[in-house]
Amino acid sequence: MKIEHIAMYVNDLEAAREFFIKYFDASSNAGYHNMKTDFKSYFLTFQDGPRLEIMKKPVMEDLEKSPSRTGYIHIAFSVGSREKVDELTARMKADGYEVISGPRTTGDGYYESCVKAFEENQIEITI
Repeated sequence: MKIEHIAMYVNDLEAAREFFIKYFDASSNAGYHNMKTDFKSYFLTFQDGPRLEIMKKPVMEDLEKSPSRTGYIHIAFSVGSREKVDELTARMKADGYEVISGPRTTGDGYYESCVKAFEENQIEITI
């Protein structure tokens, strides 16, 4: 059994799409638009692993994204090496994203960083 895809609602669908293309080499489908409900989405495909569906609809709650809450907290991307973790973290920081932690080796042995990305969503970058 495997995870086929993960989905998330976003406020700015095009900006979220471009974020994943720019930093994580995602490829995107042409998109879907339900004209009746005005629901829109893209499926993003990465080199390996599950796809990510980003979605938008006209009325959504946009609650505070506290780092200590229940539910989904971050999406983790494996980039292959310590050097690539360092490079991507530095690139995102230079582009104005807040680095929450790292790059560092965690107590359980992961080399990672965590960045507060678009719309306050956390992205973990690991080997």
